[in-house]
Amino acid sequence: MPRKKLPKDDQNAAGRMGDFGSAISALCEEKGISKEKVIETIEAALSAAYKKDYGRKGQNIKAIFDEVTGGTQFFLVKEVVDETVREFLEEEETIEGKKDAKKTAKKEKETISENLESSEEKLPRFNPERDLTLEEAKELKKGAKVGDIIETELETKKDYGRVAAQTAKQVIIQRIREAERDAMYDEYKSREGEVVSGVVQRIEGRNVFVDLGKSIGVLFPGEQMERENYRIGQRIKVYLMKVDAGSKGPGITLSRIHPEMIRKMFELEVPEIFAGTVELKAIAREAGERTKIAVSSTEEGIDPIGSCVGQKGTRVQAVIDELGGEKIDIILWNDDIAKFISAALSPAKVLRVDINEERKEAIVIVPEDQLSLAIGKRGQNVRLAAKLTGWKIDISGVKADGEKVAPEEKNAKKPEKEAKEEEIKEEADTEEKTEEINEAVEE
Repeated sequence: MPRKKLPKDDQNAAGRMGDFGSAISALCEEKGISKEKVIETIEAALSAAYKKDYGRKGQNIKAIFDEVTGGTQFFLVKEVVDETVREFLEEEETIEGKKDAKKTAKKEKETISENLESSEEKLPRFNPERDLTLEEAKELKKGAKVGDIIETELETKKDYGRVAAQTAKQVIIQRIREAERDAMYDEYKSREGEVVSGVVQRIEGRNVFVDLGKSIGVLFPGEQMERENYRIGQRIKVYLMKVDAGSKGPGITLSRIHPEMIRKMFELEVPEIFAGTVELKAIAREAGERTKIAVSSTEEGIDPIGSCVGQKGTRVQAVIDELGGEKIDIILWNDDIAKFISAALSPAKVLRVDINEERKEAIVIVPEDQLSLAIGKRGQNVRLAAKLTGWKIDISGVKADGEKVAPEEKNAKKPEKEAKEEEIKEEADTEEKTEEINEAVEE
């Protein structure tokens, strides 16, 4: 049976509404804003256009748009106010179209009254265009009380002038931009503390601007790794450190040196950490140089270190590559602080750890040949171990016969004068020993 055709006018209306609905859906998808927000924007634009052509100054006009039929209803909104807390103007001052002379006189009167010193606070003015007295409100609605909102339906208009259309256009543009900014802010605010991928868009001075998709983030010099160079078009992973609301969109501060970036990177690479069967308990990082992480397992039979390293080191290597070759030490978490400190100083071998619970200090004894390894280059190894454990660590070396050796750091910090005196003393001792040997040979 052939489908019954709609009248031509109905066909055109249905076609227009189909196009209108598609346009709304496309706008929502493109800008990432809700359909309710778009409808609200359309209603605000229609209210502004209606007020421009058919309303009066001071009126509060509300529009309700039906997205199915495409029709719009308009209402004049007024609030019921208490007459005793309002200042009423004379009737002739509220009539539209009054002469310029009266307008000028009124302005002068208002200016004089504003400048007069008075101990009494001014009452808000009663505006008949948006306020109703309780007596007037009861005529429109039974049981009305102060604070109620009374809506009166207005005649629907379809013809609008050029100025009204331009006003509606500006309202739509402004509201859509505000909604887009709010949507972007909410999206990135909810992702604060995550690692995201971005593309370097531009470099201004030492600031690097990264395109994150819907918005642009800034990588300030203090959040960049040393000796790391960036180029336009380069894809990098960054840590969303802070998101602030701004007039031109969310202000997003990025970081490449934040310790939590290590945690998020391992969550991306290690399924066991993401699932919660392996926990990353502590992180100590010197960005671009070295990082130490302590891991533990929440289930028996799972090797936390092996899970993080991956088969042939693929998992940890992926993190290292992303961080430009930064070295990563993975150690096993231990509730026994002595054992934990010993593990934190790896790869150095530790003989003994003496701890002071009250002062949270530990004295670590290592073999003489492991002393420099335990301290690390420029003290980095022991410094990271102290950050990881939260304890102050002092390292001493011992010779094979049990004699203690002072740490290299302490020797390096000796005053130059003292070091020179020791050097002279050593030379004198050597000369005495040489003379004794020569005397023994001659005898």
